[in-house]
Amino acid sequence: MNASVTSTLKSFPSMGLSGATRVSGWMLGSLLLALLALMPVGAVVFFAIDSSGDIWGHLVRTSLFGYVSNTFWLLLGVGVSVFLTGVSTAWLVTMCRFPGRRVFEWLLLFPLAIPAYVIAYAYTDFLEYAGPVQGLLRTLFGWQSAREYFFPEIRSLGGAMVFMGLVLYPYVYLLARSAFLEQSVNVLEVSRVLGRGPWRTFSTVSLPAARPAIVVGVSLALMETLNDYGTVDFFAVYTMTAGLVDVWLGMGSLAGGAQIATTMLVFVILLITLERISRRHQKVYQQPSSRFRPLPAYTLSGPRAGLAVTICALPVLAGFVIPVLVLGRLAIVYFEESWTPAFRTYAFNSFALSASAALLALLVALFIAYSRRLHGGRVLALATRIASLGYAVPGAVLAVGILVPFAAFDNALDALLREYVGVSSGLLLSGTVAAILFAYIVRFLAVALGQVETSLEKVSPSMDMAARTLGYRAGQALVRYHLPLIRGGMLTAVMIVFVDCMKELPATLLLRPFNFETLATHVYQFASDEMLGEAALGSLTIVLVGLVPVVLLSRMISRSRLILGDPAR
Repeated sequence: MNASVTSTLKSFPSMGLSGATRVSGWMLGSLLLALLALMPVGAVVFFAIDSSGDIWGHLVRTSLFGYVSNTFWLLLGVGVSVFLTGVSTAWLVTMCRFPGRRVFEWLLLFPLAIPAYVIAYAYTDFLEYAGPVQGLLRTLFGWQSAREYFFPEIRSLGGAMVFMGLVLYPYVYLLARSAFLEQSVNVLEVSRVLGRGPWRTFSTVSLPAARPAIVVGVSLALMETLNDYGTVDFFAVYTMTAGLVDVWLGMGSLAGGAQIATTMLVFVILLITLERISRRHQKVYQQPSSRFRPLPAYTLSGPRAGLAVTICALPVLAGFVIPVLVLGRLAIVYFEESWTPAFRTYAFNSFALSASAALLALLVALFIAYSRRLHGGRVLALATRIASLGYAVPGAVLAVGILVPFAAFDNALDALLREYVGVSSGLLLSGTVAAILFAYIVRFLAVALGQVETSLEKVSPSMDMAARTLGYRAGQALVRYHLPLIRGGMLTAVMIVFVDCMKELPATLLLRPFNFETLATHVYQFASDEMLGEAALGSLTIVLVGLVPVVLLSRMISRSRLILGDPAR
């Protein structure tokens, strides 16, 4: 090795060859960004220390037990629902051959495009007393009133479990299917040789191997459940999120709201801890020799094939087709009332905010991920984890942790300028779109960071060494060499963050300026006033936009086994 290459390697921190980690602008910038992302959580904990007066005594005597109980049962019900639906459908489309399997592979992801509050609005119109289902029943059986027959209560805890499970199971399906696709062919063949049928192979081989991925998927679904406000508010199911909003805004107690927010963070920490414990002692290695061999599949026919089609079709039908048809019908009927200049303004607000947040989140993710590539080490690994924490924090909790510090900054700056300059700065952060943008970036930075890190890991370190040898600095190498190679991952990150921002309701509802609406808050306001027809066009728009990353994800998964040698492709 010549002297110039040796010198380059010694000066290149990302390879870990330097004697000590060199502090640079990249590292300091990443740490600062991580601290900014941590600020809302720190603020919530800080305000929770303050006295809340007799708020907790009042809550204990009245509604606290209901908040905790409803949250627990909702998490349990949604967790069981997404586990059963996600794992069963993932196993069927991966390990079995039946009519329509290849279509169900991507159709089963479509419910992910529908926010939980939107499907709640759609099914309320579809199943309520004046809706088509109960109307048809009364016509067929001659019933005159609801007292003459039994029909499940839609707006209830059970209804929230069912409808949230219908749109959140794709988290489990997505990760479980990826785990099933990566199974060791040799282990599956040994199971068959030992005389184990499909069910025993699934329960003793595939399920244990896929357990870490399944637990991650269930955890993501439960975090989304904890974040939900639109569904539980519309169904009058008072969870911790609804309690936070009620105590903070209804009772005017910041400390009480922060204390409930801290309690919600405990739920989140428990979920994350359980997820990590579930895979701490479990490592599954795939033999390279089996990676390019097709998975042994079970061919289903007759009643078994019909049952498989039914199991896969029901979630798609109930979680996507019926809600979209209901919303489409309402959007057509109420189009003239809905398609107004105000609606177009709300749509523009949503698109502009979501696009800005997606681009800013991408830039922050690029900075942090590339800094970690340059320097490595535990400090930047910790910074990356801190920056990713926001995705696990419910939007209502973020709103508490953002609005109050921003308001304190605005008030301090305004007082300072009034005293020394004689002018007022007004609201620069709180009560402006800046607060919403910050909330979006903190909440969805983990999504962009994961995509960017995955893409950068595929770029050979020799590319960095070659760029340094040619005299390019770190920033120049990033722009000239890395960005063109990872543009696919960056595009995916931007699209997913964009759609997540379009759907986000709690943070937007609590942080938006006066007289400022997005499609999500517009839909929520109309639905709260029982004007589901006027909310349909906005709901349908959010769903159609949400289909974009879903289609991308389905294509990526479908191509993965093609690379691994699936002859069915």
